[in-house]
Amino acid sequence: MENMYKTNKSTNIDMKTVHEVSRLTGVSIRTLHYYDRIGLLPPAETTGAGYRLYDDTALERLQCILLFRELQFPLKDIRRILDSPDFDRDRALDQQIALLQMKKEHLENLIGLAREIKMTGVKKLDFTAFDTKRIEEYSRQARETWGHTEAYKEFAEKSRDRDAEKMQETGEGMMALFAEFGRLQDQEPGAEAVQMQVKKLQEYITEHFYTCTPEILKELGGMYAAGGEMTENIDKAGGEGTAQFAAKAIRIYCE
Repeated sequence: MENMYKTNKSTNIDMKTVHEVSRLTGVSIRTLHYYDRIGLLPPAETTGAGYRLYDDTALERLQCILLFRELQFPLKDIRRILDSPDFDRDRALDQQIALLQMKKEHLENLIGLAREIKMTGVKKLDFTAFDTKRIEEYSRQARETWGHTEAYKEFAEKSRDRDAEKMQETGEGMMALFAEFGRLQDQEPGAEAVQMQVKKLQEYITEHFYTCTPEILKELGGMYAAGGEMTENIDKAGGEGTAQFAAKAIRIYCE
């Protein structure tokens, strides 16, 4: 039934359904739906029956999204980069080619080592084939190249000297704030205590990550309630419905 809506008759453009895009790219249908909800990858069209349809422009954008995911960018930063008027697609593709080439060389080294061990046994304890520092350094440099937003630069600066333990502690602090949102769910999102909790969240993000303006906070609120891993983690911290409740409270706060 879904195939009934694959062609845009007014422009004669061949469109792909969400199932076809998933098969073509390996990106799950759930992830594609999530990308649409947060405004990262909207479909070219949505039919009256609710089917999402994607054209070549949307698929090109998805390629860029997957590139920046390989470079370990957060989704909110990817959206800002792709929506920037000075986004250079050719530069992004050059980086993708370079990164894939390095990963190819890394895999070839691992295959060569495995074959050598199989044929001759372990004669020498050589772990250089497992070294991914070159790939990690390239990814870091690419993030710096594209991390031109003030928020990203500020986040990079504040995160520079944090070790894994400190990063975990910071993340746990965020989850503690959402746990408190969960305890406040018996009140209205606009209640004073709930709005004070939003203020605490905004101040925490500003202190530990980047200056959380009302615009950024509102965008984050939408992402909290959009589904996917972020929503699941918030609900795990504060109980079912916490992400939606926090998002409503944030929307009221920002308005």
